[in-house]
Amino acid sequence: MKDFMFIFRGATEQYDFSAEEMQQHMQKWFAWVDDLKAKNIYKAGEPLLPEGKMVKGAKALVTDGPFAESKELVGGFFIIKAASLEEATEIAKGCPDLPLDGSVEVREVMKMDM
Repeated sequence: MKDFMFIFRGATEQYDFSAEEMQQHMQKWFAWVDDLKAKNIYKAGEPLLPEGKMVKGAKALVTDGPFAESKELVGGFFIIKAASLEEATEIAKGCPDLPLDGSVEVREVMKMDM
C-alpha cells in the first residue's frame, strides 16, 4: 500500500450554512472518516484555518494569504493508504464536499530514505 494525500479545496467556505446545516454536513465528514478508519486506510487528516501567510521567491517575500474569499482555498487534508492512484481517486469520490462544488486533489506521497 502507498500513501496518498487528499487536498480539499472550496465548498463549505462558499456557503452560508445555518448551525444545523453545518452540523449535518460535519456528520457526513465524520461518517466518511469512520468508514475509512474501519477499512484501515485512513492515516491522518486535519482541517486548516483560513488565515495564513505566503512566503514566495528568492527574497522570501511574506504576504498575507491565502485569502478566504478564494474558491480555491485549501480547507484541509487527509493521508490515506491505497494500492494505486486510481484506487485513491475512487476513494476521494466519497468526499462530502463534492456535491457543494468542492474538489479533492489526489497526490501520491513520495517516499524518501533519509
